[in-house]
Amino acid sequence: MLNKYARAFFTRVLTPFAALLLRLGVSPDAVTLVGTGGVVAGALVFYPLGEFFWGTVVITLFVFSDLVDGNMARQAGTSSRWGAFLDSTLDRVADAAIFGALALWYAGRGEDLLLCAIAIFCLASGQVVSYTKARGESIGLPVNVNGLVERAERLVVTLVAAGLAGLHGFGVPHIDILLPIALWAVALGSVVTLGQRVVTVRREAAEADAAPGSSPSSSSEHRSGDA
Repeated sequence: MLNKYARAFFTRVLTPFAALLLRLGVSPDAVTLVGTGGVVAGALVFYPLGEFFWGTVVITLFVFSDLVDGNMARQAGTSSRWGAFLDSTLDRVADAAIFGALALWYAGRGEDLLLCAIAIFCLASGQVVSYTKARGESIGLPVNVNGLVERAERLVVTLVAAGLAGLHGFGVPHIDILLPIALWAVALGSVVTLGQRVVTVRREAAEADAAPGSSPSSSSEHRSGDA
């Protein structure tokens, strides 16, 4: 849901900035790489130290590159399969850095192995949720479902909670409880979303296999190629 409405809003807001970068000769791929590098650095440098406020500020500044690079490609008329592949792949890297850094905090100075496990679960489940859609589409299914907690929701909930939790270091009492709540919410929401996508793919696969002209062997071929 957030992905649908927030992306449209920020695309309009960031269009002039994207146009400026194009005039300066910056490529969309360069923006993708720099943005991912900034997110990874912001997460891995600040979060394991418990500096959630400043870490979130840095991550937020760079996470908008995910909207800018696509905007640039559309304006320049250079949208490509390579660009889509690079963007999607580096999104997974950025997500892993954020939740991995939170896991490092709870495994170390945060001293909470349960929340460390929940952060790792958020990391893994987010990757699997993304994989189910990509894999379904790769075997010719539309995977036509809006999940409860997709990537935009995972990032917004986690980053907002982490940023607010960081205010605890500025003397705001008890606000650090927001981050554990957010991680539990993302974990549970990811399970629901995974279930939604699996059920959708199951239904669409059954409909596709029952359609006239469907080849039964094609399903086994796709399954044997699964990595």
